[in-house]
Amino acid sequence: MKRSVLRATALATAALVLGGGLAGCSTGAGNGGDSDTLRVTLVNHVWTDIIKAKIPEFEKQTGIKVEVAQFGEDQLSDQYNVKLNAGTDDIDVMMYRPLQEGKLFAKNGYLANLTDRVSKDKAWNWSDFQDGPVNSTTYKDKVVGVPIITEQEVLYYRKDLLKAAGLEVPKTMDDLLAAAEKIKKDNPGTAGFVARTGKSAAVTQFSSFLYSYGGDFTDAEGNASINTPEAKAAYATYGKLIHDFGPANVSTDMSWSEAMAIFTQGGAAFYTEADSLYKNATDPAKSKVSDTVGFAPMPAGPAGSKAYNVPSWALGVNESSTHQDNAWKFIQWATSQDMMLQIQKAGVPGSRTSVWADPDGISTYPADLAQAIAISTKDGVGHDRPLVIKVPEAREIVGDPIVVAITGGDSAAAADAGNKAFQALLDDENK
Repeated sequence: MKRSVLRATALATAALVLGGGLAGCSTGAGNGGDSDTLRVTLVNHVWTDIIKAKIPEFEKQTGIKVEVAQFGEDQLSDQYNVKLNAGTDDIDVMMYRPLQEGKLFAKNGYLANLTDRVSKDKAWNWSDFQDGPVNSTTYKDKVVGVPIITEQEVLYYRKDLLKAAGLEVPKTMDDLLAAAEKIKKDNPGTAGFVARTGKSAAVTQFSSFLYSYGGDFTDAEGNASINTPEAKAAYATYGKLIHDFGPANVSTDMSWSEAMAIFTQGGAAFYTEADSLYKNATDPAKSKVSDTVGFAPMPAGPAGSKAYNVPSWALGVNESSTHQDNAWKFIQWATSQDMMLQIQKAGVPGSRTSVWADPDGISTYPADLAQAIAISTKDGVGHDRPLVIKVPEAREIVGDPIVVAITGGDSAAAADAGNKAFQALLDDENK
């Protein structure tokens, strides 16, 4: 799959991304086989809405006509499943989920190798992209995508309840357990902690507990590792927080929306969740506790504070595209430092280190949230679920001990059973 950065004929007219624009002129049909029309497939998302409004700038600067196809997530998956499997060349740039279908796409050869392009484009600056997201858009040492939207897990908390209890913001998992216990005891009807409880949905938020305790879903050799002492301790802590200090009669099928509703309606003191959802807690129209919500990094476990820092979406180039040079120009433009800064200011968290270091980049975020994100991105782990092809099946397996722990069962035994099932899944994929 490896190829040179740009074909010799393309080098003469290639444009470098500078400050969100392209220094260069029109590229025509004779440019290394590229035509003057580029087909870009995107998902329904705020990022997409922003970039679509700016595409006329790209077209004017390059002479390349961009045709956008836009779909909901399920429709997008259906499109890719059919067209990419058939080897279609009518998709040039593709927006995809690195943690959901990235491994499948890379293994099947659907994503072009961008390694040479990203490494040699000094003005665009690949080194500016955060390590966690980059790791998740790299497959077998080949860069196959450029992360565009990130998420980190942070601790949401109620300032008023901590003040009334005379407590500091928890810095460790032990602090969190003690604070959740005290606040629930002192405030009948208010939970000390809430989080996702659904078997699959909880996996992503549980992952930061797993990493902070020193575990992961697989070990260095790629074998299942959800039954290590570290993993078992993480399962036990997550389960105890909800079983002992969570809402009364808590269900075991909550995703983020149900857990967020409990927190924003004043039903809990602490809540661990993706930073990208913060406006649900700070918007007075949605939250009864908007004026007292605070944010902090994930409390540290024995391995420190290690939250996930993941790319929820990335841009890749279809390996079967005959317009790969122009596809790369579009990605350069859409992911330039200036463009990412503009989009982040509009509320979409970016994957470049520089936009988080720029005061303008964090100007629309609560100061304590920006600080928590900065810590999360520094030591963040680039995945929040097992990196496998059969993601839904894997999430069900590794999520089962979470539910067992939440309901007061033997989560250590469930982890042992889950590890065997997860290893069988890995063995099947590696055949």
